[in-house]
Amino acid sequence: MAMFPEKNVKVLKYALCAVSVWVHGASAWSNALPVGPAAGDQSLSPFYIWDGSLPANPGMMLREEPLPAQPEITAASKAQRILYTSRDKRWNAGIVPVSGALWFPKGNPPAGGWPVLAWAHGTLGVADSCAPSWTNPTARDAHYINQWLQQGFAVVATDYQGLGGPGPHPYMNWEAEGRSVLDSVRAALQAYPQQLANNLVISGQSQGSGASLGASLIAPDYAPELKLRATLATGVVATFPDGPVKPGNARPGNRDPSRFTMLRLIGGSLSDGAPPAEKWVTEKGAKLLALAKTACMSELGRYERHEKLDGSAAFIGGSAQVTNALLPVTDMPVKAFPAPLFAATGLADHTLSPHYQYAAVAALCAGGNAVEWKTYPGITHNGTVNVAFADELKFVRGVMENAPQPNSCGSLQPPGKLQQPTKGVAFN
Repeated sequence: MAMFPEKNVKVLKYALCAVSVWVHGASAWSNALPVGPAAGDQSLSPFYIWDGSLPANPGMMLREEPLPAQPEITAASKAQRILYTSRDKRWNAGIVPVSGALWFPKGNPPAGGWPVLAWAHGTLGVADSCAPSWTNPTARDAHYINQWLQQGFAVVATDYQGLGGPGPHPYMNWEAEGRSVLDSVRAALQAYPQQLANNLVISGQSQGSGASLGASLIAPDYAPELKLRATLATGVVATFPDGPVKPGNARPGNRDPSRFTMLRLIGGSLSDGAPPAEKWVTEKGAKLLALAKTACMSELGRYERHEKLDGSAAFIGGSAQVTNALLPVTDMPVKAFPAPLFAATGLADHTLSPHYQYAAVAALCAGGNAVEWKTYPGITHNGTVNVAFADELKFVRGVMENAPQPNSCGSLQPPGKLQQPTKGVAFN
């Protein structure tokens, strides 16, 4: 079984080179930031290496270059790979470079500029070679991005800190990911003040739903100058310990995949005083942990299934022991958000339990928010992204027109028994 596609093999050839490059450039940010192969750092191209001094502020554009064409994205007049500054939350390492992508719609911008859709992607991995600005977005995500471009929105999509840029990717850390999202918008507005409007919608799926909600929650304090109009979250991954509904097991059928926990071990979810990641894994699990530093989710999933590496086989003492040692990076407070909220759940989501997502929506409602929650029979975790688009667009148009906001909070119902996927639906 070939575990590495050709591009990843090419990346691995340069892994040792990456160490020296990142160390050489480390003066640009604090030594508090772990760097090197153990952090998932790889040498992709010179574009991703910032070897000079960094501006003092987050949200500054460092450089950009054209993105390769992608067949699913037909509605863009211009597509750019971007490198910009953000402020590290997890390691308090100060200003760090973060990569991403920026697309512009076709035609001339309207008066005041195009509104901006900030896209927060789902789990791809923690190795630099998993950065979507490097690989191009998945076909599913590209189709979603294209739909917003068709509606006259510019789209900026962060890779997140540590995916493409130096140091670990703080996987699932909503505060860190939220900063990456907001600073990508700041950088785009700073670089293109005539083409883009300070008129923002944030959207995220799965891991990105936490980033989307996180960005919204911190925006009033972290980026108060941004005019956030709406927040969209599908496949909701955020947890609310003080919420009114217990979420239960996130994985339907009590499945216990180990690759997601491996990403958290590498991505900063262990406290600074905890034993290193290698001390939590079995001999077989150590091979998956090593693979997670260089490969992306499709390869990790194949290896996990081939080796039958569930949590009991991958972690010393089983997955519960290591999970209890991880920082609660998905936990969010029950409080009011600064912008209208839209959430969507596929009732055939076998990746993240619909009941788990229902608990998150109930917590958002308990915080005093008006939330429109849409559920889709027969739709999976992957399928929800694009199936929800029409409802998202209607919601966003209503917000932009100051129409009365839909609110599902008075009629929330548990989603019921997990359904089977409907065949013939794109990306389902």
